[in-house]
Amino acid sequence: MDDMDILAIKALLARRIAAIDWRAGPARLAPELDQIRVAAEQHRLLPVVTVAQSLGTAIGRGERGVLVHDWLGLLGEAVASGTQDEATSRAFAAACAVRLAA
Repeated sequence: MDDMDILAIKALLARRIAAIDWRAGPARLAPELDQIRVAAEQHRLLPVVTVAQSLGTAIGRGERGVLVHDWLGLLGEAVASGTQDEATSRAFAAACAVRLAA
């Protein structure tokens, strides 16, 4: 996969994240989040996968509203990250763990 492909998928994911209505209930948010996670897995955007999974866990435990908005911000940061490797994924996982513990 070349840089143009990665840039295109990152742009697509960024648009999808921006379009999510974070005030929507989990029934509407979960499928969109799952589609983002699947696309990220297909393109090996590991930090995006990590944050999407953690956000799904947060929604599953009942987080709503502004907290979900903050999670979506972190998901956007994962998409924008210049590095999409295991080490970066672990760094995002640590940030997610802090949010889940709060």
